[in-house]
Amino acid sequence: MTVAHQDAPRTLHRVGARPPFFTYLRQAWERRDFAFEMAKSRIQATNQRNRLGMLWIIFKPTMNALMYGLIFGLLQGDSKPPNFPSFVVIGVFLFEFFSASMNQGAKAITSNTSLVQSLSFPRMTLPFSTVIEQFLSLMPMLGVMFIYCLVLGNPIQISWLLIFPLVAILSVMNMGVALVCARLTVHIRDLTHLLPIFTRILFYTSGVLFSVDRILNHWPWMVRIFDYHPVYQTLQIARGAILNTVPLQGAHSWIVLSVWAVVLAVFGIVFFWTAEERYGRDN
Repeated sequence: MTVAHQDAPRTLHRVGARPPFFTYLRQAWERRDFAFEMAKSRIQATNQRNRLGMLWIIFKPTMNALMYGLIFGLLQGDSKPPNFPSFVVIGVFLFEFFSASMNQGAKAITSNTSLVQSLSFPRMTLPFSTVIEQFLSLMPMLGVMFIYCLVLGNPIQISWLLIFPLVAILSVMNMGVALVCARLTVHIRDLTHLLPIFTRILFYTSGVLFSVDRILNHWPWMVRIFDYHPVYQTLQIARGAILNTVPLQGAHSWIVLSVWAVVLAVFGIVFFWTAEERYGRDN
């Protein structure tokens, strides 16, 4: 055996090999600036294509809140919660952040085929970038949401600041959801058509447009299920922080949401990492 043969195992590495888990996380963290710049560039490109530009980010959830609020307000009649316009605005605006992170995160790998196949980098960066993009889009939406709630008769109070830790926890949960959906979509391309349907089902069943206590008061066991529903708990915490008509949520809601966020984030990272070598090939 020659010296070259003896040295080969120590100097040659398989191209595209999956790094160890913690090395992979470190590499992904080192490319955080890349993920952030990609998110900003996508927002700028989208705004340039739309005539309304940045206003479209605000216009879309505003119109959704107006349309769904009008329809479901009439359908619910006396069963709708107090301060219903503000109730719907908070629900629609925050749900938009969750649903966009999930749907756009699902296409993070499949919509960047050339990038995945031509460059070597942690693929996790791409789903992260989509959630960062939605987070940046959420910032002006939160400002408008606060203004709407103020105009609709909700005075500013210190509890409004709870929205910021809430959004931080929700962002962690969205990261996990985006990672899971990104990997599944690579293997099951039809998932991109099914996710919007799943998102719509979640929209109608997560308390975005109705009060769970009022609508389901005859089925206490169903109300208890919502005590562990992450999207519903997110909306309830936000409404409790902003609206005087909704009780300020206690530790239970924060714990439930935090556990969901941590579990989904950890599972999403591990689930995505285990298929790292397959993304370029499957694409």
